[in-house]
Amino acid sequence: MTTSLGTDLRPEPRNTGFVPGHSPAINKLNAIVEEIARTNIPVLLMGESGTGKDVYGRVIHLLSRQGAAPLKKVNCRAAEPREVLAVLKSSLAVSVGDSQGGRGTVFLDGIDELDLEGQKSLLDLFPDGETEEKNPGGFRIISSTLCNLEKEVESGRFRTELYFRINGVCLRLPPLRDRREDIFPLMEHFLAKHAEELGRQVPFLSDEEKEFLETHDWPGNVRELENLARRIVLLGDSRRAMDELRELPALVRTDAKQLRGIPLKVAARTASRRAERDLIAKALERTHWNRKRAARELQISYKSLLYKIKQTGLEEAAGTGGKGRQ
Repeated sequence: MTTSLGTDLRPEPRNTGFVPGHSPAINKLNAIVEEIARTNIPVLLMGESGTGKDVYGRVIHLLSRQGAAPLKKVNCRAAEPREVLAVLKSSLAVSVGDSQGGRGTVFLDGIDELDLEGQKSLLDLFPDGETEEKNPGGFRIISSTLCNLEKEVESGRFRTELYFRINGVCLRLPPLRDRREDIFPLMEHFLAKHAEELGRQVPFLSDEEKEFLETHDWPGNVRELENLARRIVLLGDSRRAMDELRELPALVRTDAKQLRGIPLKVAARTASRRAERDLIAKALERTHWNRKRAARELQISYKSLLYKIKQTGLEEAAGTGGKGRQ
């Protein structure tokens, strides 16, 4: 069952493995996940957009002793707090009373975007104690956030009690630019995955294209990398897909001499998009990626901001087209 706010995610056994990677940061993260997954301790996933928070939330659930029960994902960004809480109440009721005997898992996606009133109401829904010993028949909570919740607590924007309730273990997912040795193994994995799904041959990448992968900044992290792999498979042309990825930054970095021969309209449109992207990025940074506050600051509607975030590449949509924050 899917609503605009909550989604029942039935587990798929074939997806219990970790996304490939052999950097020290990912090896350490995977070891911690394996250790904590079989407990009932609440988990806070913290990291930039596209670093894999959804993936690790699902992995933790599937490796847990209640992995056969549904994973209920609640989108804390999608609407007003009272609507989120209504969905959450229903989710918790289903999880606690799961007929399979599993306690169930509730994934609070983008919990930092709940206002203080919504945070208090959410806190009131939790039973006293989230540890396995104190709450053996309860549900497990996994939460995700783009911003640093410690700083949000210090600034008074996030309730201390709720922070400690959801932060049994905090997993900080590193950005892709900080683990470049994982880039090509991930690309190989995604190319094989999407080639199999589409019934096509796995594309071959040249040394020049591999070098581009290793030097690109990857602002969209793993999600951006997977989206590139999907485009390569769909187009059947890796060079064209990579040219599309680097076209905008390349035009912005070139000087007047290098721009010779490029139509004025193209250059102007590129500069305009870049300026718009920078303004949006700065507003999101100032508001700690609270989209609603950023939209008010930019004096545009919330829906318009979500569209522009996707359009400018600040946060590419997930493969399903959903607006989840990873």
